[in-house]
Amino acid sequence: MQVIFGVIFHFIGGFASGSFYIPYKKVKGWAWESYWIVGGIFSWLIVPPVAAALTIPDFWNIIKATDSNILWITYLFGLLWGIGGLTYGLGVRYLGVSLGSSVILGLCSVFGSLIPSIYYDIFPQEGKDSLTVLLSTSWGQMVILGIIICILGIIVCGKAGTMKEKELRQGSTGEVSTEFKIGLGLFVSIVSGVLSACFNFGLEAGKPMAEVANELWKTAHPGQGEFLFQNNVTYVVILWGGLTTNLIWCMILNARNKTFGDYTNKNTPILRNVIFSALAGTTWFLQFFFYGMGESRLGNGPSSWILHMAFIILIANVWGLVLKEWKAVSRKTYLTVLGGILLIVLSVFVVGYGNSLK
Repeated sequence: MQVIFGVIFHFIGGFASGSFYIPYKKVKGWAWESYWIVGGIFSWLIVPPVAAALTIPDFWNIIKATDSNILWITYLFGLLWGIGGLTYGLGVRYLGVSLGSSVILGLCSVFGSLIPSIYYDIFPQEGKDSLTVLLSTSWGQMVILGIIICILGIIVCGKAGTMKEKELRQGSTGEVSTEFKIGLGLFVSIVSGVLSACFNFGLEAGKPMAEVANELWKTAHPGQGEFLFQNNVTYVVILWGGLTTNLIWCMILNARNKTFGDYTNKNTPILRNVIFSALAGTTWFLQFFFYGMGESRLGNGPSSWILHMAFIILIANVWGLVLKEWKAVSRKTYLTVLGGILLIVLSVFVVGYGNSLK
């Protein structure tokens, strides 16, 4: 039953992550950097402490009592993840919801599983699996196989993106898109996929805070299992890092593009834009709110992370179909991107299966 609830929570989190960009499409008259940072203020600054206060009344005292080195490392991973989150928005902007999310999240699942094992080869720790262990065990070899399948899927998706760009240029589809840019989109998507995995590392670094929250809850609620919301205190610190990166970059873009006026431009629906940006930001945070609930049931190992990624890829691509991002392309191009997406999803489950064998 615990596993079933864990899967359900991860599905809800995946739905939130795969859907969060949709409200941004309702923003009118604002530059990307303007609505992105307004949504981000809700994602990274407002909603996380509200969620923590509602579920962990002593969350601020837990943070203050935490060793400064733990706080710094957790914040640093959040800072790096923030670059990944920033480029996620750019990847979706230039590749579309389905292709952008598939490439980014496929890479994120790969590096989220692989980087820690490489680290533990260099700095061995008891109970942690190194790359050597992966290569020398049957379950580890299954994980490696899944990673190879994921890379193939990303290559196929990239090929589909190239085919789409060519068709748009030739005007054979009748679709007009000034945003779709395969080269730039793939570059920022690769950066995003690598750095987005740092969120999972941040959860590991900030685990002592979650453990304190868990113990306090279990003391007050004996015999009721693990605390569903223990990670909410860790999110506060990680997302400070994400806010720092995104705020600096968006302010630079506002200055460069002279778009500071967006926030007060009465020729645009300011209130509507703020509401939809806030909705997008809040929806974004819900992915990790429910991820934390799922992780409390399944553990914060590769299986939780990869299951989360799989559901996001599936939901993002459903939205890609709903928004008709691939409707106007040729059948060959459509089948190519569909094949790449299926490979990525398959890879996620292969890696998950490998970890289950462990």
